[in-house]
Amino acid sequence: MSQHKYALELISELGLAETKPSSTPLKVNQKLTSVDFDRITSSSDDSVQDPLLKDAGEYQRLVGRLLYLTMTKPDISFVVQTLSQYMHSPKQSHLDAARRDVKYVKNALGQGLLLPSSGDGTLKAYCDADWGACLQTRRSVTGYCVFFGNALISWKSKKQDTVARSSAEVEFRSMASTAAEIVWPIGLFGELDVKLQLLWLYSVIARQQSKSQQILSFMNVRSILTLIAILLERR
Repeated sequence: MSQHKYALELISELGLAETKPSSTPLKVNQKLTSVDFDRITSSSDDSVQDPLLKDAGEYQRLVGRLLYLTMTKPDISFVVQTLSQYMHSPKQSHLDAARRDVKYVKNALGQGLLLPSSGDGTLKAYCDADWGACLQTRRSVTGYCVFFGNALISWKSKKQDTVARSSAEVEFRSMASTAAEIVWPIGLFGELDVKLQLLWLYSVIARQQSKSQQILSFMNVRSILTLIAILLERR
């Protein structure tokens, strides 16, 4: 399942048919900021180099079309949720980042979701978090994806509601959001008399000092919910 034709139309309308595709949806370590944040932290020269767009509608329409593309391209979810935060006062850097995302889509036009007819009946979820991803609010971003067998059935990238004091707290909030998301597929499959195998939640914590080193923790969803309830009672 893909949106090949829709992506081709978007690339053609933006005049990017002859441009070189991008290997990543966003530049590495690039942090987008709002006009208000720049007004406080930056000099007047920076505002000249990165001006406000005269026509915000162009940016808004582009982000809206990218949001529609996330239905079959979960790999651009993080970038699109970042771009959607600047809909009211977009800058040139925001438009450039959105156009780069379209170039990334061009890199694999036919890529989409594979929904195989056979599977092992296992429901698995993977989650991660980016601690302090937003420069303005210092709030972190939660990302997760849920698989039924080998089929991806649910995914999301969203900024957390509160500021986390540590990376461990960020990961627990991420696992809590993922565990809550898993509840409804369990109920749905139960009503359909579909038997599920042992349910696990995988949380990948990437260390900043060594990207090659990762901690992979396996926790049962029921154990996670119990632990979260205990922590909330102690607060």
